[in-house]
Amino acid sequence: MRYVKTISLAAILIGACSVVVTTGEDSIGSTQKASSMTMTSAALDMSSPLSSLAFGSCLKEKDDQSIWNTISAENPDAFVFLGDNVYGDLYPDDPRFNLPEMPAMKASYEKLADSRAFANFRAKTPLFVAWDDHDYGVNDGGAEYPFKDRAKELFLDAWDIPTDDARRKRAGVYTSEMIGPAGQTVQLILLDTRYFRGPLTETDEKNAPLKERYLQNFDPSSTMLGDDQWAWLDGELKKPADLRILVSSIQVIAEGHGWEAWRTLPLQRQKLYDLLKDNGASNTIIISGDRHSGAFYERSDVTGARLLEMTTSSLNAPVSVWRARSGETRIEPGPYRDGDPQMEVNYGMMDIDWTKRQAKLRLVSPGLETRTKIFDF
Repeated sequence: MRYVKTISLAAILIGACSVVVTTGEDSIGSTQKASSMTMTSAALDMSSPLSSLAFGSCLKEKDDQSIWNTISAENPDAFVFLGDNVYGDLYPDDPRFNLPEMPAMKASYEKLADSRAFANFRAKTPLFVAWDDHDYGVNDGGAEYPFKDRAKELFLDAWDIPTDDARRKRAGVYTSEMIGPAGQTVQLILLDTRYFRGPLTETDEKNAPLKERYLQNFDPSSTMLGDDQWAWLDGELKKPADLRILVSSIQVIAEGHGWEAWRTLPLQRQKLYDLLKDNGASNTIIISGDRHSGAFYERSDVTGARLLEMTTSSLNAPVSVWRARSGETRIEPGPYRDGDPQMEVNYGMMDIDWTKRQAKLRLVSPGLETRTKIFDF
């Protein structure tokens, strides 16, 4: 039985962060069944109301996987991977970069599949999966990546996506699901921000505040989602749903930095805002990853309704590690952000109260104060 649903998204905040590396105690080893990289998960009853959803991003498969024990204790109905679910990407100057079979990516999936903690988690928790650049194949990669179809094949096989799934037949890995009965329907939309994405404009001053890697590109021909995915998204937003959860591997609302985000293609971001407004999608929450830190972002002036975004990252490679090593103390500006970013390990939880018609979002960082937001729908 298949248990996963999937798509794509991401970029790294400050480069490669690393934390404690696991030992063989977390390894399944010879007990691993089926393909050595196939990661099935528990089945979700799509007809029952969704009451709790966990989500997270930026998981280094070679590092500590104990976060799964913590999330499992929350007993979520399902878990959404927001992208960078493994780190199998290579830089173009790596001799392995031009190997069309992408053995490094395959090895990364195999490493994660061998984690006992993660195997125990997915045995009881259904998964929905989007991707980002590090499980796409190249840092900050887009449509130009020559092995994107092989990356897609590995992605779909690793997450045990059924052979008759629409993602097996069309370009990209975007998808959506309707969960729950009439009156208690959650629409989960997972975007692919990699496969079709057009060129970004590289910075003229690397690491300078507000333009660390990229400047805004106002070229109308540079797309984030591609024509087919845009048309599909328009159709999805027209479907009736009580609560919509829009998954973007990279941040949508965030300003104040020059790393990858929808702000790098401002015309495309405005198109997304307009699409939400035109379809009356006032019941939409955005969840994103990529940044190796977490925060809430909010605007009320772009879609005609309150638009709330929660970024959660990283599951085991927080930016706090890089900051400690480098001595960095600066906090990037956040004009639409609620407070300072959470820079330690974190994950997201969404608790849905169907009686109150409320979603309670929790940004959880083990051992630290949990941050919360209430969203009425």
